[in-house]
Amino acid sequence: MRRLTRSALPLETVALARFLIGKLVVSEIGGIRTVGRIVEDEAYLTGDPASHAFRGPTQRNRTMFARRGHAYVYLIYGMYWCLNVSAERPGIGEAVLIRALEPLEGLAAMRRRRGGVSDRELARGPGRVCEALGIDGSFDATDLCAPRSPLRLGDDGTVCALGVSTRIGLTRAAERELRFYARGSRFVSGARRLSP
Repeated sequence: MRRLTRSALPLETVALARFLIGKLVVSEIGGIRTVGRIVEDEAYLTGDPASHAFRGPTQRNRTMFARRGHAYVYLIYGMYWCLNVSAERPGIGEAVLIRALEPLEGLAAMRRRRGGVSDRELARGPGRVCEALGIDGSFDATDLCAPRSPLRLGDDGTVCALGVSTRIGLTRAAERELRFYARGSRFVSGARRLSP
């Protein structure tokens, strides 16, 4: 596995979302290494009413406006952390939400963190991704491309067949086809009909 450098990341949010399918998220926290393959993500763009950046920069969403390749980590429902990858040039608030991973390494740690659920459910959904990898709000603004970062992106050369659909669980801009997934992966979230 090689570390993904910033120069390897496409400088356009939809292109980045497509590119990240099949890539790896590596977490090394407290001496515990966990790795998962990205099998589902969603793009959030400028002018998108479903995006946290829709009304401009705030204290909460400032990392969305960082240069591409930084972790934007935020809390939903007051209890679940979500991991995003900032996607554009500094000052442009766009990001890719990591929705699901295929667990690859450190499964024992993921199982402990997730309370003994089945391996299929370890990182199947954005809140579960963070729980399985041990990610919380302290990782917001982490450089995912830095050589010794505790949270980083990697590539083992795997290529996945790409599927495209509308995003999941939104009430605004729900019709936009900005969700990308690895076709045939049993680790993709949502109803099976959403990922043909």
